[in-house]
Amino acid sequence: MRPDDRDPDIASRLSAHRSARIDAVWLESVAAASFLLHLSILSAYGWFRGELYYAASGEHLAFGYVGFPPLAVLIARCVRALLGDSLAALRLPSVLAGSAVVFLAGWLARELGGGRTAQLLAALCCVVSPVYLYAFHVYSMNSFDVLFWTLGALVAVRILGSEEGQGDGRLWLLFGVIFGLGLENKHSLLLFGFGLAAGLLLTPQRKVFRERWIWLGGLIACVLLLPNLLWEHWHGWPTWEFLRISPEVWSAPLSLLQFFIQQTFEMHPLTLPVWLAGLAWLLVSRPGRAFRPLGWMYVVLFVALLLMHLHIYFLASAYPVLFAAGGVAAEAWMRSARGLRRLRPAVLASFGMLLVLGGALTAPLALPLLSVDSYLRYARAGHLRTTSGVRRPEGTLPQHFADMHGWQDIVAEVARVYRALPAAEQRVAGVLTQSWGDAAAIDVFGPALGLPKAVSGHDSYFLWGPRGDGEVLIVLGGDETALRRDCRRLDRAGTIHCGLCMPYENEQPVWICRGIDLNAVWPRLKRFQ
Repeated sequence: MRPDDRDPDIASRLSAHRSARIDAVWLESVAAASFLLHLSILSAYGWFRGELYYAASGEHLAFGYVGFPPLAVLIARCVRALLGDSLAALRLPSVLAGSAVVFLAGWLARELGGGRTAQLLAALCCVVSPVYLYAFHVYSMNSFDVLFWTLGALVAVRILGSEEGQGDGRLWLLFGVIFGLGLENKHSLLLFGFGLAAGLLLTPQRKVFRERWIWLGGLIACVLLLPNLLWEHWHGWPTWEFLRISPEVWSAPLSLLQFFIQQTFEMHPLTLPVWLAGLAWLLVSRPGRAFRPLGWMYVVLFVALLLMHLHIYFLASAYPVLFAAGGVAAEAWMRSARGLRRLRPAVLASFGMLLVLGGALTAPLALPLLSVDSYLRYARAGHLRTTSGVRRPEGTLPQHFADMHGWQDIVAEVARVYRALPAAEQRVAGVLTQSWGDAAAIDVFGPALGLPKAVSGHDSYFLWGPRGDGEVLIVLGGDETALRRDCRRLDRAGTIHCGLCMPYENEQPVWICRGIDLNAVWPRLKRFQ
């Protein structure tokens, strides 16, 4: 007899440890499959507009930027310093974050009491959700935002799921670290904090507010966010100004049904029964009673976003916990259904295959898996159309794909105009754009073509200043009347042709402005939007 067989406690711990390791291997396999999918198309189509902005912002390291905190920019700067300027290298952190979310969603199901079936179901739902497929493909703060929400939910489950909700209160300190770092990535994590606080107040777990640990955790989060808050204060709270006036943040008013339908399609219609079952399990089931604040968190945020007309994807980060709870609910239902006990493996395997097949059908709408021509044929054949969700005209491609096209064409045309200038003017010439997208493209691709860094009045570029006096300025777009007023001499030198790019990028005029006092007109160029 082995020593551990004589001690039931040791044998039980070893068995639990072996079970956890096996569960981890299964979840790691699903996460690895997600990783390989994204790895196979890491550089497809081209740089996304926002990726160029993060890369360009990395040349201006600060504790904040107009519209977002500094963490994603810092990570992008480190990636470019360590791995070079390739698009594949820049996207790798988002892919890794996505694989981590897939694993953690399954582990959340385990922490909620679910077995291997519940864990795999939760992980698969994360893999096939269109909003996650895209978020974990391009580099942005959104991929890390989902990761921070999921990590925070995992710690909250650990705290709430202990005996009578009285867990190790020191875990709130860890929650504070996660929350604070998450806020340095994206301010919308405040929605998670607001929703969780509301959920705690609406349930008997409100007693945690009598303990010091949750307040110390909040203090840690505030300390971690403090550098960004100080930056905002020193710069006149530009992010608040950006949010207040930017139409891109706000979606068109939606009815309750419209909002619900859009959530359903963003997360994939086949995951609907899973996350609805998860919400019900959290809100009304006896086993889910300890975790009820997480169910109320979703309800509160759903109502708040609907009433405030905030963008529908702000709620996307809340779904891993619903997928996890839904996996637990599905597993429990199958165990309790007498006639289905023997069929349970077949039923669950069939649903898993349905998820995979359904995800494969919709994946080309979220990921650049197909050539542009094949994508257009595929979308037309299925009468499918995805939109950006913001109020702006779109062209041949939806915005999330169109913004991966045309940037080199824009920079090439600016470079042609620049090289046509006399040598003396080239030495003093600058480039002014109307948007940070064009400016960032010039900053990323321009140096190889000999271009100077761009300036713009758009968002953070405004804070970085004019970088010169404007003696000779190549101007992309802009109002001709205003330019003729400000320039001593204005000549049209070219036109942007960027093909599949967004319509407002295409057919922009390229001007040569001479004799402008750029420092004098700079305040008028400010545009936070």
